[in-house]
Amino acid sequence: MNLNKLYEKSLNLESLSSEEALFIINTPDANLEQLLTFSNEIKLKHVGKKVLLCGIINARSGKCSEDCSFCAQSAHHKTDAKVYPMLSKDEILDATNKAKQNHVQCFSIVTSGKGAANSADFQTVLETIKEVTGLNRCVSLGILSKEQFMQLKEAGLNKFHHNLETAESFFPKMCSTHTYADRVETIKAALSVGLKVCSGGIFGIGESTDQRVELGMAIRELDIESIPINILHPVKGTKLYGAVTPIRPEDILKLIACYRFLMPTRIIGVFGGREINLKDWQPKLFTAGANSILIGNYLTTSGSSVESDLEMITAAGLSY
Repeated sequence: MNLNKLYEKSLNLESLSSEEALFIINTPDANLEQLLTFSNEIKLKHVGKKVLLCGIINARSGKCSEDCSFCAQSAHHKTDAKVYPMLSKDEILDATNKAKQNHVQCFSIVTSGKGAANSADFQTVLETIKEVTGLNRCVSLGILSKEQFMQLKEAGLNKFHHNLETAESFFPKMCSTHTYADRVETIKAALSVGLKVCSGGIFGIGESTDQRVELGMAIRELDIESIPINILHPVKGTKLYGAVTPIRPEDILKLIACYRFLMPTRIIGVFGGREINLKDWQPKLFTAGANSILIGNYLTTSGSSVESDLEMITAAGLSY
């Protein structure tokens, strides 16, 4: 197998196999710069120089019934994460206005919990979506029904975020309170009503390199538009705190490049954990093939300053 030939295939939109993807993600460190050169060229040809800026608000925090091993909001963990009920429509709209000032193009309302079981909270989301202007409207509300997706679509929702999180073969080690199939069916239900979907995963939670490729292949098969890559930022009190070895920056870049080779025309973002895991390597995430980042803070951890992220994009010769 030859990296040059795989580059040509991806550049020409020829589908890569899982074996070819494994070859890419296992590129030796000595060949990393060549890999990044190729992944950057694929990105520039198919998605250009523009970086999509995303923003989120943690609209309902904590007390989640699910036991996802990495999550600071799980009721199964004892963390210092904030716990509060659903924010008001005005509080969320205020956050969207601040996001627009920070050049955010896609904004997501995120709630903790398995799904939107509280009808009052779901109604707040619907009413808020109707009033959001100047942004691609996104929500991350957990597992929903087709009827709820239809209501969201009618309210003006553009995109639904629902991470697969990890490979199907690793999922039971990450979560026992719902299944990988539950997540897939939720994504399919969102797609069935005409919503775009944002779905990726969290890496560095104990999965193998093969399983990173397995997840990438599953995402490609589902025809997802946006793929967020999150790298574990261990939070004290969660199952994974002190239990896993951080991913090397080199391997994060290989993961991004692998996904760009696999999905040359998609939006690939690097979101949570990039600051503490990539550190000074952060600008290379764009060379590796990413064309989206999340601006501002995450759900329970702090992000970079907006100014430093915008400067990083400009310094890389890209636009937002």
